[in-house]
Amino acid sequence: MKIVIDQRNDSKVAIVHSEAIIINNVNDALDLMADVHYNNGCSKMILREEQLTGDFFELRTRLAGEILQKYTNYKMKLAIVGDFSGVTSKSLKDFIYECNQGDNVLFKPTEAEALDRLHRIAI
Repeated sequence: MKIVIDQRNDSKVAIVHSEAIIINNVNDALDLMADVHYNNGCSKMILREEQLTGDFFELRTRLAGEILQKYTNYKMKLAIVGDFSGVTSKSLKDFIYECNQGDNVLFKPTEAEALDRLHRIAI
């Protein structure tokens, strides 16, 4: 895993690069958040859809809710980049829509869009 920092003025976003799944459970998510915050000085991060276990997107597992609640509580802004246009689950579509209405968790199709949005969010 490699973390690259994108900085624009006073805004810093950690972009997490990995070919492997790095979040399989809540503890993985907390460890990553701590790494990004304490070792890289960021309160905003970008993950790719492929870096999250498939259970994250199965809302009935409640994994997404648990992880995102922790990130919100600790004021970590998160953008998940991926192609969500083919999502067929109504509940997942609704979840993504609702997340995108706020500033805590975003689902974006490209890294550039995620960066633009995260850099506009004040901490």
